[in-house]
Amino acid sequence: MNAVRSPMAEALAHKMLPPATFIASAGVRHGERDPFVDAVLSEEGLSLGDHHPRTIEELEDDYFDLIVTLAPQAHHAALELTRSMAVDVEYWPMPDPTTATGTREQIMAAYRDVRDRLRARIAQRFGLAQKKAGSQ
Repeated sequence: MNAVRSPMAEALAHKMLPPATFIASAGVRHGERDPFVDAVLSEEGLSLGDHHPRTIEELEDDYFDLIVTLAPQAHHAALELTRSMAVDVEYWPMPDPTTATGTREQIMAAYRDVRDRLRARIAQRFGLAQKKAGSQ
Protein backbone atom coordinates (compact mmCIF):
# COMPACT_ATOMS: atom_id res chain seq x y z
CA MET A 1 0.00 0.00 0.00
CA ASN A 2 3.04 2.28 -0.12
CA ALA A 3 2.55 3.28 3.49
CA VAL A 4 5.08 1.23 5.45
CA ARG A 5 7.85 -0.86 3.87
CA SER A 6 8.51 0.93 0.59
CA PRO A 7 8.49 4.48 2.00
CA MET A 8 10.88 3.25 4.69
CA ALA A 9 13.12 1.76 2.00
CA GLU A 10 12.92 4.98 -0.03
CA ALA A 11 13.98 7.13 2.93
CA LEU A 12 16.86 4.79 3.78
CA ALA A 13 18.01 4.57 0.15
CA HIS A 14 18.02 8.37 -0.18
CA LYS A 15 20.34 8.49 2.83
CA MET A 16 22.59 5.62 1.78
CA LEU A 17 22.90 5.97 -2.01
CA PRO A 18 24.51 8.75 -4.06
CA PRO A 19 22.34 11.86 -4.50
CA ALA A 20 22.12 11.36 -8.27
CA THR A 21 20.31 8.04 -7.78
CA PHE A 22 16.62 8.31 -8.70
CA ILE A 23 14.50 6.57 -6.09
CA ALA A 24 10.72 6.37 -5.95
CA SER A 25 8.40 4.16 -3.96
CA ALA A 26 4.95 3.04 -4.94
CA GLY A 27 2.42 0.43 -3.94
CA VAL A 28 -0.20 -1.74 -5.52
CA ARG A 29 -3.00 0.23 -3.87
CA HIS A 30 -3.44 3.34 -1.73
CA GLY A 31 -2.81 3.29 1.98
CA GLU A 32 -2.64 5.88 4.72
CA ARG A 33 0.54 7.28 6.18
CA ASP A 34 1.60 5.18 9.17
CA PRO A 35 2.79 7.05 12.30
CA PHE A 36 4.98 4.13 13.38
CA VAL A 37 7.02 4.57 10.18
CA ASP A 38 7.61 8.22 11.09
CA ALA A 39 8.63 7.17 14.60
CA VAL A 40 11.22 4.55 13.60
CA LEU A 41 12.65 6.74 10.85
CA SER A 42 13.01 9.67 13.23
CA GLU A 43 15.18 7.44 15.45
CA GLU A 44 17.61 7.42 12.51
CA GLY A 45 17.32 11.15 11.85
CA LEU A 46 15.15 10.46 8.81
CA SER A 47 11.74 11.67 7.77
CA LEU A 48 9.21 10.89 5.08
CA GLY A 49 8.84 14.63 4.62
CA ASP A 50 5.84 15.33 2.45
CA HIS A 51 5.63 11.75 1.15
CA HIS A 52 2.08 10.66 0.46
CA PRO A 53 1.33 7.03 -0.37
CA ARG A 54 0.97 6.48 -4.12
CA THR A 55 0.36 3.65 -6.54
CA ILE A 56 2.57 2.39 -9.35
CA GLU A 57 0.30 4.14 -11.85
CA GLU A 58 0.97 7.48 -10.14
CA LEU A 59 4.74 7.42 -10.64
CA GLU A 60 5.92 10.30 -12.80
CA ASP A 61 8.63 8.22 -14.45
CA ASP A 62 8.23 4.71 -15.83
CA TYR A 63 11.88 4.10 -16.70
CA PHE A 64 13.82 2.26 -14.04
CA ASP A 65 16.94 0.12 -14.06
CA LEU A 66 15.79 -1.79 -11.00
CA ILE A 67 12.49 -2.37 -9.26
CA VAL A 68 12.62 -3.84 -5.78
CA THR A 69 9.46 -5.36 -4.39
CA LEU A 70 8.89 -6.06 -0.72
CA ALA A 71 5.59 -7.95 -0.68
CA PRO A 72 4.27 -10.83 -2.82
CA GLN A 73 1.37 -8.85 -4.33
CA ALA A 74 3.72 -6.01 -5.29
CA HIS A 75 6.15 -8.47 -6.85
CA HIS A 76 3.49 -10.02 -9.06
CA ALA A 77 2.28 -6.56 -10.11
CA ALA A 78 5.82 -5.43 -10.95
CA LEU A 79 6.49 -8.54 -13.04
CA GLU A 80 3.26 -7.96 -14.96
CA LEU A 81 4.02 -4.28 -15.46
CA THR A 82 7.56 -4.90 -16.70
CA ARG A 83 7.16 -8.01 -18.83
CA SER A 84 7.87 -6.02 -22.01
CA MET A 85 10.49 -3.74 -20.44
CA ALA A 86 14.22 -4.12 -19.96
CA VAL A 87 14.30 -3.77 -16.19
CA ASP A 88 15.51 -5.96 -13.35
CA VAL A 89 12.91 -6.87 -10.74
CA GLU A 90 14.12 -8.16 -7.39
CA TYR A 91 11.99 -9.51 -4.57
CA TRP A 92 13.16 -8.72 -1.05
CA PRO A 93 10.53 -10.35 1.17
CA MET A 94 9.90 -8.21 4.23
CA PRO A 95 7.55 -8.95 7.11
CA ASP A 96 4.52 -6.72 7.44
CA PRO A 97 4.92 -4.87 10.75
CA THR A 98 1.29 -3.71 10.67
CA THR A 99 0.31 -7.21 11.80
CA ALA A 100 2.29 -6.81 15.05
CA THR A 101 0.26 -6.77 18.24
CA GLY A 102 1.01 -6.07 21.87
CA THR A 103 2.37 -3.03 23.60
CA ARG A 104 3.50 0.07 21.75
CA GLU A 105 7.11 -1.02 22.33
CA GLN A 106 6.42 -4.47 20.83
CA ILE A 107 4.87 -2.87 17.76
CA MET A 108 7.78 -0.42 17.49
CA ALA A 109 10.17 -3.39 17.66
CA ALA A 110 8.45 -4.95 14.63
CA TYR A 111 8.83 -1.71 12.68
CA ARG A 112 12.47 -1.35 13.76
CA ASP A 113 13.12 -4.89 12.58
CA VAL A 114 11.82 -4.06 9.10
CA ARG A 115 13.81 -0.80 9.03
CA ASP A 116 16.99 -2.62 9.99
CA ARG A 117 16.39 -5.44 7.48
CA LEU A 118 15.84 -2.87 4.73
CA ARG A 119 19.03 -1.02 5.64
CA ALA A 120 21.00 -4.28 5.53
CA ARG A 121 19.52 -5.31 2.15
CA ILE A 122 20.23 -1.91 0.60
CA ALA A 123 23.80 -2.03 1.88
CA GLN A 124 24.28 -5.58 0.62
CA ARG A 125 22.70 -4.97 -2.79
CA PHE A 126 24.63 -1.80 -3.53
CA GLY A 127 27.96 -2.85 -2.04
CA LEU A 128 27.72 -0.57 0.98
CA ALA A 129 28.10 -3.26 3.64
CA GLN A 130 31.79 -2.55 4.29
CA LYS A 131 31.19 1.19 4.45
CA LYS A 132 28.24 0.76 6.83
CA ALA A 133 30.14 -1.62 9.09
CA GLY A 134 33.12 0.73 9.23
CA SER A 135 30.98 3.74 10.11
CA GLN A 136 29.58 2.27 13.34
